[in-house]
Formats: sequence, C-alpha cells, structure tokens
Amino acid sequence: MTIQRILDSRPDATPICIAPDAEIGDALDLLAEKNIGALIVSSDGSAVEGIISERDIVRSLQVEGPDMYRNRVSNLMTEKVITCVAEDRAASIMAVMVSRHVRHVPVVRDDRIVGMVSIRDLLQLRLDEVQSEADAMRTYIAGHG
Repeated sequence: MTIQRILDSRPDATPICIAPDAEIGDALDLLAEKNIGALIVSSDGSAVEGIISERDIVRSLQVEGPDMYRNRVSNLMTEKVITCVAEDRAASIMAVMVSRHVRHVPVVRDDRIVGMVSIRDLLQLRLDEVQSEADAMRTYIAGHG
C-alpha cells in the first residue's frame, strides 16, 4: 500500500497550512476548527517551511505561560521536516514516524505540498489490511472445510 491510497480515501485531502508569521493563537484556532493535530507552515501554501503541532504548543505553554499565544508560529515550528511522496510505501513511512517520534508527515510532489498523513491514518490503513486478510482467510477456510 502506498501513501496515495490514504490521500485517495479522503473526501477533502487539501493540506492545511499556516503562515510562519501567524500568531500561535491563530494556529490553535485552526487546529481546533479543522480538528487536526498539526499544521504545515508555509508562506505560499506550496512549499514546506516547517510544521507545528499541538505538542509544540503545549510545551511552549508550559515554559512561557499564556504569553506564548502572541508568539509567532515561526518561533515554535519544527524547521527540519520529514516529508514523503505519494508513491512511498505506507509501512516504510510508518516505520520512519515511529523511529523519529513524529505523528504527522507532509506529502510533497515536485517540492509542492499535496497532503499530510498522520500516524492515525497509517494505523487505520494497517487495520483495514489486517481485517481484509482475516476475511479472506475465513472465506478460504469456509470453502475448504
């Protein structure tokens, strides 16, 4: 299975981006509105400049307190972003995410953002695969029983 399968399964796979000069309060609003855990940071909605997650914001809140709401996204974002392409195997990206302790990976094509996958997306895909394999095995056993 490839990352493209995850992107194809979504009714709206439009990646959600935020500008690096936006305030953290704006990032929180967007995370809550879209019910997601991370935002791609991009000035133009095309190139990945960074990523900011709920975890980044919570850690900042613990250190800075409520003043962090007016902080800029660029001050909290992760700049060295792990990305993938739609043709990557889902199992490989899951392994990278687990080993690097990341939960979200932007998907790019020709250095342009085309989507984002989460560890939840990859786990759901794997669960669907296991269920399909189990169903096939039950059908096979029932036919040869």
